[in-house]
Amino acid sequence: MSAGEKAKAKTEQAEGRAKEALGRALGNDRMTAEGQAQQSKGDAREAKEKTKDAFKH
Repeated sequence: MSAGEKAKAKTEQAEGRAKEALGRALGNDRMTAEGQAQQSKGDAREAKEKTKDAFKH
């Protein structure tokens, strides 16, 4: 996995977790859902890069 893409995936996951936690603390369902979606996006990016790496070898 390229370092840049890996960093983007980890950043998206971390931001999503933070946003979800803040949304829960504030009782903001929309923010919680946005955080979960952002985490999923990061997970998908990471999975895509791992798949690409698996086929390189």
